[in-house]
This record gives sequence, C-alpha cells and structure tokens, in this order.
Amino acid sequence: MSNLQYLQQKIMTPDQAAHTVLGWKLKSARIGFTNGCFDLLHAGHLHTLIHTANHSDKLVVGLNSDVSVSRLKGAGRPLVGQEQRALLLAAFLFVDAVVIFDQDTPLELIGLLLPDLLVKGGDWAEKDIVGADLVRQHGGDVQVVPYLTGWSTTNLARKLEQL
Repeated sequence: MSNLQYLQQKIMTPDQAAHTVLGWKLKSARIGFTNGCFDLLHAGHLHTLIHTANHSDKLVVGLNSDVSVSRLKGAGRPLVGQEQRALLLAAFLFVDAVVIFDQDTPLELIGLLLPDLLVKGGDWAEKDIVGADLVRQHGGDVQVVPYLTGWSTTNLARKLEQL
C-alpha cells in the first residue's frame, strides 16, 4: 500500500466512520472528536487536534465540505479544496479518521458517531458547542482548548491579501 493510499483509507464517509467507530468502541477505545473547516492549517488547529488526540484513543475529525465552508465563510472560501484539506488532516499520525460532512454543523455526524470526547477551540463558549448536550447525554465529555491568540484562517487570509 502506498503512503497516499494509506492516507486515503483514513478519509471515510459518515457510514464508514460509524462502522469503524463501533469496532473501536467494542475494543473499549475512547473516541475523540473535533471538527472544523481547517481551510489553512495553522498552529491553532494543531493545538486542538493534539489536545483531542492526547485525551482519546482514536481521533475522528469532522471536516466541513467545500459547499458548507462557502455557506459559513462566504464567497472565496474555502481557499483549499476538501480533498486536499482531508488529506492534510489524515497525514497526522494521531488522526485516525477524517469525515467530510455537508451540513453547516456536525450535529448529525456527532449523533451518528456518539464520541466519548468532543473538543473545540477556545473561540467557542462551551454552551455554544454543537452536539455538546448529545455527547453528555451519552456519558461523554466536552472540553474547550485554550485559544491561541492570533491564529485563525481569517487572519492568515488577510495577511496574504496584503502581500
């Protein structure tokens, strides 16, 4: 198997991810989940991904599709297409699955996977985290990772526009 094929097998449909997660749960693995657009990967993203991986046995990343990112962020976004964003996320050794979703929020995906841990970056108030109530109702935990000031895709895009 080539390295590219290895990465591509980590990119799953929601149904594939549900089946895979069920298998991990049957082996008593703690499933961590985080999500986002991950348009331009930066230190803030890495901080959240590492935190989630450190507090779980298996890390699933929900990735907004191109259509979803455009609705959420506006015209001209995403800057990087979903296939490339998914491959970049899959390239991290501690990421076990990447799932692209078309909805504006990951609620449906969270309901399908029912992770043991849901993590978001510090730019989110815990009360506003989509799926937090659902995860808690099923015995899971919700964590907010401290925000790394100055790191956002929007800030990076503005800097690039000034070049």
